[in-house]
Amino acid sequence: FLRPLQLSFQSERFMLPIQLGMLNASGPQDLFIFTLTRKGRVRVANYPTLNIPADLTLPYFVREDFGAFYKAMFDRMVKDNGRRTAYLEYAWDMNWCDPCAADPLSVSELRALGADWISEEQATTDKGQVFVTRLHIRYDKESFPEDLELEVTNERTNFQGRFITTSPAAPECISPEDKAYIAELKARRQTQASNLARTTNWSIMSILEKMRMMR
Repeated sequence: FLRPLQLSFQSERFMLPIQLGMLNASGPQDLFIFTLTRKGRVRVANYPTLNIPADLTLPYFVREDFGAFYKAMFDRMVKDNGRRTAYLEYAWDMNWCDPCAADPLSVSELRALGADWISEEQATTDKGQVFVTRLHIRYDKESFPEDLELEVTNERTNFQGRFITTSPAAPECISPEDKAYIAELKARRQTQASNLARTTNWSIMSILEKMRMMR
């Protein structure tokens, strides 16, 4: 893993040179771009920008190794859409938090990251119109022949990849009379397994078997 690079743009041309990073590359590379802007989301202007999946219900066992799931999901997206695509993983207005994946960045943290338009005296509830965007790109020499042209938009809608797992009631708490719950649980398990298989290309039979083993 390389140490992150911090860049500040004063010119109208908002771009990121990636060609130099491919000179010694032996294969595809993953690039994460975090931007802080005053207006709103950032997108890649010269390549498609897609949102990652969100609000999917998944089997409870995904909690045990979320990293493996996320890697498989991203691999599947790249395979389906090709490597000439940027993916939006996170977009958030630092003035707004309901709900939040984590506490909003403080004024001092935002200034350290380059948002020098915020004064030190500003209250933590007023971040001076800072919008954070996280983009994920997997690229190689063939897939991204041009440097990334970035564009700041007016879109300030919050977005995050969110994945939901629910734990079923303990078997001893379920009676044969709970037919409605049993039917709902069966349908829920099928939906969770289908979602996981569709987003990762994992075998649905192996997913269902693992779900049965974890009852």
